[in-house]
Amino acid sequence: MAAVCAAGLLAAEGKGEVTRIRVHGVGLEGNLAGDTADPEVTVYLPPSYAKSPGQRYPVLYLLHGFTDRDEQWMGMRKHFINVPEVVDRVLAAGGAKEMIIVMPNAFGRFQGSMYSSSLVNGDWEGFVAEELVRYIDGHYRTLARAESRGLAGHSMGGYGTIRIAMKRPGVFSSIYAMSPCCLIPPAAVQNAAKAEAVKTPEEIAKADFGTKAMLASAAAWSPNPQNPPLFIDLPVKNGEPQPGVMARWIANAPIAMLDQYVGNLKKLKGIAIDVGDKDRLSGSAKELDQLLTSRGVGHSFAVYEGDHVNHISDRVEGQVLGFFSKNLVF
Repeated sequence: MAAVCAAGLLAAEGKGEVTRIRVHGVGLEGNLAGDTADPEVTVYLPPSYAKSPGQRYPVLYLLHGFTDRDEQWMGMRKHFINVPEVVDRVLAAGGAKEMIIVMPNAFGRFQGSMYSSSLVNGDWEGFVAEELVRYIDGHYRTLARAESRGLAGHSMGGYGTIRIAMKRPGVFSSIYAMSPCCLIPPAAVQNAAKAEAVKTPEEIAKADFGTKAMLASAAAWSPNPQNPPLFIDLPVKNGEPQPGVMARWIANAPIAMLDQYVGNLKKLKGIAIDVGDKDRLSGSAKELDQLLTSRGVGHSFAVYEGDHVNHISDRVEGQVLGFFSKNLVF
């Protein structure tokens, strides 16, 4: 696997170092969207990393949401969170232990991969759980074992966190899903007419958020290599529902998938889920909490005062970093 350094920001005294690299994904090669097989990956190295060459560290893999990018989360663009700034502040206050933090850039033609495996987007599920982990373990001083790996994400990234933990046992030991999306398929397909009207890749970027989300969902869960130029099947065609396509979407919804993977989830040391009380996703998150409880899967669940993004930085600072400091093996 090849990596090319795209940017490096030297650490100030007492602060971590942020580096942006590219990591090649064999499973991303030849994707029908035409996205790169060498996505950017931002790596945060804790303050002691450069000074303690004999020390090895746990790794937290962090997954951003739909229409977001790693550079927004990792302090290169102004956003609702600046992860390096938050981590440095928590470490300085003694509220967490030092760890490496890794965030891949899953923004592509459809503005989000859903961290799924698709002929259109490529195998993002495998990239995160296998190829990226292997690369990071091979190039950084990690504790290369599941007990020392965590996975967390927000929105689309929360979905990816739950999905990957279900389907890829033995890679991560603890997970934290913030405001996870896509837990259940939509009861009624919205924005279908607008999505059907998008005929070229260039029109995707101009679409509204809901239309983009439908197109991205189709790219992730109902790809069709025989249907150019977008190579997707929508759950509505010419205004008529397509039950076969919707069945493929349902098959990728964690609440529908869960009973197949209860055993894998029970192997995890820690599972945490949270959501804002004003987030439209709170209902599905509560349903997932109830389902996990009924199946005897140990986890924590919190509903806090907030919407989809306004307290994400606070949650990372006050909850997420402490959760992994407690659950990962250092």
